[in-house]
Amino acid sequence: MPASAQGLCKFIDASPSPFHVCATAAQRLRDAGYTELAETDSWTGSQGKFFTVRAGSLVAWNAEDADPAAPFRVVGGHTDSPNLRVKQHPDRVVAGWQVVALAPYGGAWLNSWLDRDLGISGRLSVRRGNAIEHVLVRVDDPILRVPQLAIHLSEDRTGVSPDPQRHVNAVWGLGEDPRSFVGFVAERAGVQPDGVLGFDLMTHDLTPSAVTGVGGEFVSAPRLDNQATCYAGLEAFLAADAGTQVPVLALFDHEEVGSTSDHGAQSELLPTVLERIVLAEGGTREDFLRRTAGSMVASGDMAHATHPNYPDRHEPGHQIAVNAGPVLKVQPNLRYATDGRTAAAFALACDQAGVPLQRYEHRADLPCGSTIGPMTSARTGIPTVDVGAAQLAMHSAREFMGAKDVAAYSAALQAFLAPQP
Repeated sequence: MPASAQGLCKFIDASPSPFHVCATAAQRLRDAGYTELAETDSWTGSQGKFFTVRAGSLVAWNAEDADPAAPFRVVGGHTDSPNLRVKQHPDRVVAGWQVVALAPYGGAWLNSWLDRDLGISGRLSVRRGNAIEHVLVRVDDPILRVPQLAIHLSEDRTGVSPDPQRHVNAVWGLGEDPRSFVGFVAERAGVQPDGVLGFDLMTHDLTPSAVTGVGGEFVSAPRLDNQATCYAGLEAFLAADAGTQVPVLALFDHEEVGSTSDHGAQSELLPTVLERIVLAEGGTREDFLRRTAGSMVASGDMAHATHPNYPDRHEPGHQIAVNAGPVLKVQPNLRYATDGRTAAAFALACDQAGVPLQRYEHRADLPCGSTIGPMTSARTGIPTVDVGAAQLAMHSAREFMGAKDVAAYSAALQAFLAPQP
């Protein structure tokens, strides 16, 4: 189905954690005829439409009817977003309140998480006899709240900047009858609390995603960075045909904290999967190296729209608007991986898709964020372009983008995945 603002809202609301992003994408892939392969299985003879999941990361590919020598065209993104995560010993009673101890994940804009109704989601690792099972969990009841300090209690009535250690713990009850928070979550997940051996739990904002604006021009939602790319990339991937290129979708966890994990973009996940695709088709490592030499990656992440209240914080020669098309991101010190070769390839894709292209550079006197692009390029040796869709309020608990950009972004990624001969 074509990508749309309404489809993005549905995708985000179904995906409060990286594990849920993978589950949502996996179901969409199965519905489209893709088969899941476990990494521990033999992939020999597996030429067709497949995907594999490693924790909060997913890689999918379509080699059906593809030329055995075809290079790869990869769209990459990340499944994680800044939020507040549950500490290993979360139960505390403070001044008569029962609170859950939380820690910021990634570059969370802490003020935006205050005074919101929060749910909990993630994964429980549960003992089943002598085995361990990983159970997805989500609680969408408003059980948590991080309360703001009243302005009357601040020293100069200008408010306070939350301290990440002391000021982001969430109230969830009164201390008269303390109980285990992890035990509560386990019960809601239908598992025995004493069987929980480990957990990855995080908060999510309970306000539903919405198309907003007087004319429906905008999308207001949590986790646009970077679920907008996960959704647009997934729809682009499903619509792209294999042939002279093998389309690949690679969605990684842990981008917001540097990608250094067994399933982040700095891991061997993507190069290993690409090599196994070649080997499964009867190719050799020499074939793999030749095919990757002709491949290309589009690293998709969100881009900064020019802020109407802070236009001075942006490079004056590179104004970026919402609903004005995908954004090509360039940074001379390689915070983005784009160079002239890869910029040209994405510009051509936008032209083939019939969508406008914007070009972004960060102010030279401000530190620039980064993406999976540079590390993916370095890890695989594949030329990479960094692209995105424009948004405001990046890393806030709730973010903001143009509704028309969802379809335009996906169309450009589709053209990139399956370029016209």
